Amino acid sequence: MSNKKKKQNFSIIAGPCAIETGDDCILIAETCKTLCEKYGFKYIFKASCTKANRTASSSFRGVGLEKGLEILAEIKERFSLPVLTDVHETKEVKATAKVVDILQIPAFLSRQTELIEAASRTGKIINIKKAQFMSPNEAKHAYDKAVNAGASEVFITERGTFFGYNDLVVDFRNFQILDSMDIPVIYDVTHSLQQPSIDETSGGSPEFVMSMASAAVATGHLSGLFIETHPEPARAQSDARSMLPLKELERVLQRIRKLLDLS
Repeated sequence: MSNKKKKQNFSIIAGPCAIETGDDCILIAETCKTLCEKYGFKYIFKASCTKANRTASSSFRGVGLEKGLEILAEIKERFSLPVLTDVHETKEVKATAKVVDILQIPAFLSRQTELIEAASRTGKIINIKKAQFMSPNEAKHAYDKAVNAGASEVFITERGTFFGYNDLVVDFRNFQILDSMDIPVIYDVTHSLQQPSIDETSGGSPEFVMSMASAAVATGHLSGLFIETHPEPARAQSDARSMLPLKELERVLQRIRKLLDLS
């Protein structure tokens, strides 16, 4: 995709880590939609119905698929928004695809051929989270699986690579490499700032969101940003320490718009 088209179609995928209450999701969706319209971005609401990859067995796993899809359906209808959620098993795909516009393959499942193919056979857009152990060339294989199985469009989302203990690092070369393969690249800025399994939950450094998002957008190789946000991250039951406070989102989007307009 040309830089001009990237700028025109730049997407913001944003929402809470996990669905907890319908009220929170409605507030987040409404706020994000208003801000994205203000700054000229395509907006996709994201939230997980269930969270399969948890640090501890006692960690919050979401409201469940049935309840989660009900809330996503309400968001989609009420705000006329595309919605995204993850699928963890092939048996979840059919029901999820009836509601959502984009099926997401979680990072630790991004080599699961049957899951990728089942999701892609729905004809939906597929967002594959690039695993923390995956090179760009390995991610291309996952991309090809989805394309060959019939996905209408496929994104690869970079979320960082494990570096030492309890930290992640983003190799910005990956943006250019994936883009050179004509793969739309999304940067998951908040997850890349996680500190996985730092105790019984993951830590995070959301104070670096502005710097990392700005630097990533400045490469000119992104098609969008993935941002987890919450009105009060401290009370969230999942990824509380890495989500961006909702009140800080406008400042980030304003900066990103300026960078895109200058490029």
